[in-house]
This record gives sequence, structure tokens and C-alpha cells, in this order.
Amino acid sequence: MAVITVIDGFAGWTGWLVAWLIVPLVGVMVYEVIARYAFHAPTFWAHDISFMLYGAFFMLGAAYTLCRKGHIRTDFFYNNFSVRWQGFVDTVSYFFFFFPGLAFFLWFGWKSFYEAWRLGERAITTPWMPPIYPLKSVIPVTAGLLLLQGVSEAIKSVYALVKGRWL
Repeated sequence: MAVITVIDGFAGWTGWLVAWLIVPLVGVMVYEVIARYAFHAPTFWAHDISFMLYGAFFMLGAAYTLCRKGHIRTDFFYNNFSVRWQGFVDTVSYFFFFFPGLAFFLWFGWKSFYEAWRLGERAITTPWMPPIYPLKSVIPVTAGLLLLQGVSEAIKSVYALVKGRWL
């Protein structure tokens, strides 16, 4: 059970760290609003920066959200199940859907990340053409964090299935 404590602690720490991305995101948005409406001088970069910061914030927070049971599930049915049945449903879901899906996400995310860094990929939708490869780095990192947290959640599910109570 020490493994669960370490993994969940790491998810809590990364969640805390990622939460700080909201500060520069709010700063960029406030700057843009003031520049646009007070000085009639909109920026050409605020949309791209906010898009990238929010994307990183959303993706990197996924493992923390999984640890805190914040992802969507059909609680209408699930909450009426016994603890063993909940453990069974979660165990099957993790091993047959979650881990294989994230393995593909990691594989293709890594390929996308590698190519973006190799080519120095840039966004071509704005005149600023910001580098997009740092944002693509978030994809394999997110997959890795989710896989790690999935191990913890799968262990908890197996425990609930076998023991009839949650850790």
C-alpha cells in the first residue's frame, strides 16, 4: 500500500504544481482585456498563449483529477453497486479500456512530440507563428502521469474487489 501512497502523493504534488499555470493564464487574459478595451491595442499573441497555457493546464491536471475521483462516470448506477461490484467494474475498466487506451495515447503522443521537436513546429494560424512543440511535449507527459495514477487506481480497485472495502 506504500506504492499507492507514493503515487497519490506524487499526483497531489503535480496537481499543486500545475494549478499554478492558472496565474500566468489569468495574467495574459487580464493584460489582453486591458490592452484591448482601455487602450484599443489588442495583442496578437494573447490568444495563442492562453490557448497553450489552458491546454497544458487541462491535460497535466488529468492525473490529479483521476486521483481525486473527479472524472465523469455514471454515478447513477455505480453508486448503487456493492463495493465488490464497484471494484470489479473499475478493475475491468482499467485493464481493458484505460491502460490500452493510454498506451495508444502515449505511443502517438510520443511520435507527435518527437516530430514537433525535430521539425521545430510552429503554429501557422497567426502571424506571430509561436512554437507549438513545447505544448506537444505535454501529450506524452500527460499520458505518463495518467498511466502512473492508473496503476494506483487499479490497485485500489483490485483491493475493493477482493476485500469488499475501499482503501
